[in-house]
Amino acid sequence: MTIREINNQKKAKNPPKKSKKDAVPITIVDDYIKAPLLLPKKIENNSFNHQEFNGASFMGAVFNLSTTIIGAGIMALPATMKVLGLGLGIALIVFVAFLTQISVGMLLKFSKVCGADSYGGVMRDAFGDMGRSVLQVCVVINNVGVLIVYMIIIGDVLSGTFSNGIHHAGVLEGWFGEHWWNGRFFVLVAITLGVFTPLACFKRIDSLRHTSAVAVLLAFVFLIITAGVVIVKGCKGTIAMPRLLPDVSDLNSIWALFTVVPVLVTAYVCHFNVQSIENELENPSEIKSVVRTSLALCSAIYIAISLFGFLLFGDSTLDDVLANFNTDLGIPFSSQLNDAVRVSYALHLMLVFPIIFHPLRVNLDGLLFPSAPPLATDNVRFGLITAGLVSVVFLGANFIPSIWDAFQFTGATSAVCLGFIFPAAIALRDSQGMASNKNKILAVIMVGLAVFANLVAIYSDAYAIFKKNSSPRE
Repeated sequence: MTIREINNQKKAKNPPKKSKKDAVPITIVDDYIKAPLLLPKKIENNSFNHQEFNGASFMGAVFNLSTTIIGAGIMALPATMKVLGLGLGIALIVFVAFLTQISVGMLLKFSKVCGADSYGGVMRDAFGDMGRSVLQVCVVINNVGVLIVYMIIIGDVLSGTFSNGIHHAGVLEGWFGEHWWNGRFFVLVAITLGVFTPLACFKRIDSLRHTSAVAVLLAFVFLIITAGVVIVKGCKGTIAMPRLLPDVSDLNSIWALFTVVPVLVTAYVCHFNVQSIENELENPSEIKSVVRTSLALCSAIYIAISLFGFLLFGDSTLDDVLANFNTDLGIPFSSQLNDAVRVSYALHLMLVFPIIFHPLRVNLDGLLFPSAPPLATDNVRFGLITAGLVSVVFLGANFIPSIWDAFQFTGATSAVCLGFIFPAAIALRDSQGMASNKNKILAVIMVGLAVFANLVAIYSDAYAIFKKNSSPRE
């Protein structure tokens, strides 16, 4: 026997070992080998390189998902307490959080069943390419509208705004007087180039975990200031006992109860970012815990802001409670506290911007280039789409006066579709035959609630716009 034959026999006895990366887990039960029903899914839309990225942490994922949830909507929550009363209002906040957990759970369940790594992938499995395209259009409409509204609010807070021909000074004008460099246009240009554009250039959503943590912290700053003012005024005996139930006295008061439903239904919409966050997790099986933790954190913030905001302003609470912080709070350093609330809120929205921008860019790319390689692998396409979207948001916030009215309709409709109608429709379609009767019953309830919320939102927005346009003539 030659030396070559001996070496060949050794190789046959000791075949090369497969790496852990290539291995497929199996289970041996009663002498039968059971392979997994679903092979590990291929992540096509991921925005990271596994050779350079070891996975996102649990807390980073919680901060990113929480920042997706908490946006401008927190300022409308105290007004819902004025309409519903604290008892019913807080109960509905908890109920919608529970419903959101169910809808996100449905989305995650059916994405694993069909092997999809994105919301669009699940919609394509259930409804084909048309379903995925409809979802992507909704994400683009919703997120573009949200970002434009954020930029408008930031401009109003920092540089002021005109209302009925009267100029309301912004924070910067109050501090330094009126100058060219703190005018609205220049401030938004500086923020767009200095804050939005650099943050929008990150390819991984996990890269935003630190800014998301600061955004959540800034929401707590608003909460702490509001709670502190309530405690001080409570010690002076100037806080009235709040209503626990709605004040229903006539038909208009009954209708007012329904007008706040869209605010609550859309308060937790985060579905377009859930799977991007899951794809980047070091341990993707933690995604359900991430969702539960984020919903619990956001619910606590929502309840506390609703409680203290309504306690502070009572029946004088405006639809946007931030507007209440233009008045004297009745305590020392009132002006400084007002400015702190407004500035912290503007900074919060600046840091929420990139977390909403990330899924907008991914979905627009999928809509325009459905067969192209992943966006993160093409720097030219990535740069052009990023620059184009930032420009659209900037132009919309500065040069289209009626843009807010338009997105009151499209934003409410698309957000409800993303949060409840589409996940419920996926469960009812049940393309893989995995939906339980419980899933289908909950899906029907979610569709009913979402359709009702949409109809109420459209009618109330149309009525408000009509009333606003007709009032000058009277």
